[in-house]
Amino acid sequence: MSGIIGRKVGMTSLYNEDGKMMPCTVIEAGPCVVTQLRTEEVDGYEAVQLGYEDKKESHSNKAEIGHFKKAKTAAKRFLAEFKEFDSQLEMGEEVTVDIFEEGEFVDVRGKSKGKGFQGVVKRHGFGGVGQRTHGQHNRERAPGSIGAASYPSRVFKGMRMAGQTGNKFVKVTNLQVLKVNKEKNMIIVKGSIPGANGSVVVIEK
Repeated sequence: MSGIIGRKVGMTSLYNEDGKMMPCTVIEAGPCVVTQLRTEEVDGYEAVQLGYEDKKESHSNKAEIGHFKKAKTAAKRFLAEFKEFDSQLEMGEEVTVDIFEEGEFVDVRGKSKGKGFQGVVKRHGFGGVGQRTHGQHNRERAPGSIGAASYPSRVFKGMRMAGQTGNKFVKVTNLQVLKVNKEKNMIIVKGSIPGANGSVVVIEK
């Protein structure tokens, strides 16, 4: 199995063999249930679908209820697909943190913290247009020119401007697994991962 769904618990720190402190993140990984097996014949590709965290049937529509009944499991709140998996997996089987080993490297994908509508200085690191001492009193955090005049008579797509910051899916790669706690379904990875505490993340090998 190449991955699992979990929740970000928070950050802490561990010490390595040299006594150096390492910032790290605690993730509650699983347990997840196999809710569907995608096949080449039916779906056009092979993958396994995992479900994480139970929810009430009253919060699900009939299509979802029927989908989870095929796997003989309760309705799940979060789903994710993984294309690399063990061919021996069966519907309804449980996937836990046993798939991870200390020392290996993983990628973690989650939704970053939303910071609302922000200007170009905070969003893109602009330095502003000029200084207050040169006869300008309100240009310090301004974006400056955003395009030419009669040609091309428009602003190019992708122009770095003010707008919503954060609240996007972000993947952080090559985070080392420092600890695996099978009793509490927890793993500790070195470094930080996207999202607020309690947010859902996908961990992939």
